[in-house]
Amino acid sequence: MPSQQDVVAALAGIMGPDGRTPLPQSGVLGGVVVREDRVFVSLEVQAVRAAEAEPMRAAVERAVSALPGVGKAFVTLTTPSKGEAGAAPRPAPTPAPTPAHDHGHHHGHDHGHSHAAAAPGPGPKAQAARTAQGVPGVRTIIAVASGKGGVGKSTTSANLALALRNLGQKVAVLDADIYGPSMPRLFGLKQKPEVIEGKTMRPLEAFGLKIMSIGFLVEEETPMIWRGPMVMSAITQMLREVAWGDVDIMVVDMPPGTGDAQLTMAQSVPLAGSVIVSTPQDLALIDARRGIAMFRRTEVPILGIVENMSTFVCPHCGTKTDIFSHGGAQHEAERLGVPYLGEVPLALPIRETSDAGRPIVVADPQGPHAQAYMGIAQRLMATLQGSRSRPAPRIVTE
Repeated sequence: MPSQQDVVAALAGIMGPDGRTPLPQSGVLGGVVVREDRVFVSLEVQAVRAAEAEPMRAAVERAVSALPGVGKAFVTLTTPSKGEAGAAPRPAPTPAPTPAHDHGHHHGHDHGHSHAAAAPGPGPKAQAARTAQGVPGVRTIIAVASGKGGVGKSTTSANLALALRNLGQKVAVLDADIYGPSMPRLFGLKQKPEVIEGKTMRPLEAFGLKIMSIGFLVEEETPMIWRGPMVMSAITQMLREVAWGDVDIMVVDMPPGTGDAQLTMAQSVPLAGSVIVSTPQDLALIDARRGIAMFRRTEVPILGIVENMSTFVCPHCGTKTDIFSHGGAQHEAERLGVPYLGEVPLALPIRETSDAGRPIVVADPQGPHAQAYMGIAQRLMATLQGSRSRPAPRIVTE
């Protein structure tokens, strides 16, 4: 397996955008990460220069792929977070020390640090706009998001996707939660995707769904200690270099927070909208509001809010207990003027079937918990009817 230094050395023979400066010193090499036999490289260029930078990207991919021990090279053009890519040379990246905070345990924390998220909204000083391009074969893309971790977003994504399949849709699931991918466990998948046609991967399949996750490419206990550009690169490649085929709806399981991953999705593809998952207590709803505000800032419609872990019903005595309160998400939806898609109870069978790799919609399709997801899917489909032809979002940076 090559080291990061081996990869950087292999790129020294490739010239940067000016045609004279070696790429590692040109200022466009955003990051290099080596994971087993897979190498991730991000090249930072302005969006308006992406087309002319494609030959450079292809040359980097060939050079990295030729290194001994490299099974797959992921090389992606990303937009720099600030400044002008290539404006001033910078030293080649060196391995960063492992931070004291373990980014592999991400729940409740926002690991993206996006300058765009903190900037003011579109105004008279707006200088550039970027139009997203669709994913071939995929007609509708929805993001399932939350403002914080631990609210059951991934479980909701998996069961929602299965419920949409039960409604006759061809469904794919993209696990965009790079720091904490859950889809391999939720669907009981352990194998690695097959690489076809050079650099294109074939998604794994389970219960009639097409699924892709970074968790298929690394070991389950491997921490993803990545900075923003590498996260953006991985998400872009899982969108663009996967043979998705014919898909009616792609459900994207987003990481919690409002960072690079969310902005990458908003910029990379024309999202039909987002579904916000929250538990009903005030603390979770505060973070949900941030997620809603972020999607509105990037002109992505809010398709609805789901209240998860809504009510606990004792399996022995039938007593209902509102452990995390009740009705908070519905009240928030009414306050914000967005659809309320429904609630899912806090129930042991949902947790047990999720851990077993057979989500409740598959394990007990006629049960009350599966029917709760079916109701949410039906209301979501009704909301989607008027948004399938929505134009790509216009992302404006200052």
